[in-house]
Amino acid sequence: MKDMLLIALIAFLGAAAAGILGALALRLFRHRSLVVSVTVVAAVAVTAMLAGTLAVAWAMFLSPHDLSVVTTVVAMAAVVSLVTAVLLGRWMVARSRDLTLAARSFGDGGVFAAPVEPATAELDALTRELAATSAKLDSSRERERALETSRRELVAWISHDLRTPLAGLRAMSEALEDGMAADSPRYLRQIRTEVERMNDMVGDLFELSRIHAGSLTLTPTRISVYDLIGDALAGADPLARELGVRLVGDRIDAVPVAVDSKEMSRVLGNLLVNAIRRTPADGTVAVAARQGEGGVVLSVTDGCGGIPEEDLPRVFDTGWRGSDARTPPAGAGLGLAIVRGIVEAHAGRAAVRNVAGGCCFEVTLPAA
Repeated sequence: MKDMLLIALIAFLGAAAAGILGALALRLFRHRSLVVSVTVVAAVAVTAMLAGTLAVAWAMFLSPHDLSVVTTVVAMAAVVSLVTAVLLGRWMVARSRDLTLAARSFGDGGVFAAPVEPATAELDALTRELAATSAKLDSSRERERALETSRRELVAWISHDLRTPLAGLRAMSEALEDGMAADSPRYLRQIRTEVERMNDMVGDLFELSRIHAGSLTLTPTRISVYDLIGDALAGADPLARELGVRLVGDRIDAVPVAVDSKEMSRVLGNLLVNAIRRTPADGTVAVAARQGEGGVVLSVTDGCGGIPEEDLPRVFDTGWRGSDARTPPAGAGLGLAIVRGIVEAHAGRAAVRNVAGGCCFEVTLPAA
């Protein structure tokens, strides 16, 4: 028993010495290639076995012939182990290099293409994560391009929409100043109309800038959807009468919501005005509210004739006006963008879909 313990101690000391040297080598070469690290690990294992075996062999006073046999066997095992470690390290380095090149390609703005050669489970997991990140970045780039296009269109339309009334105001003011206006009260009424139109446009721009800057402050209060929609219908009724459009609101559930009543009134007002202006005379704009699975759903259905399917994803983008048939004589395409911003600030969502004869805008809000 004592002999076995002595042999174990001698073998442990020899292996421990090899392990300490290997740890120092790993620390020294920790910034080098993976091939070096794998080779060092294999060398430590082989050296530990060799040191322990030789220490025990010397302690047992084996004959020179027996000692050379043991040494030769261990040396051959060491050679095979080191060669295997080098080959494994080179294979892992090659897979890592392929993954690095693939990651660099999508980091430069391209699309991530996963290496075709098989790799380790860890590298495969990293490849899947990089592929998912690449898809997200590609989607973000597409969204950014769409937003940039919307911004350019918005600047062009705002410039045009502001230039037109300003030119009219200048002409009318010059006519009044020169005493050339035959009907001064009519000119003054027209000036006031144009000023109100420009004021609404500037107000929409200010509201949209607050939404995009994240500085929109909400004061939620518990209110019935019935009261909220009732106030919005009352506010839109004069415009509907003027354009000969019927407002219908007979499918409204009296469910409570916790919203900022002022901002949500603006949402419903924008949707109703948008629907009334795009519905032909003698048409109908229907407002409904119901308790759905995802919350309280408010809907405004018009008779505009529908929106082209390719335009549906852009309806709530800043500056979107739709086709010429749906473009109103005034406005800069900010109303629906404001609707989406306010609704999302309430942790809700806005959507649109085509229905028979028109389209249906839906606002989903969390139930109170």
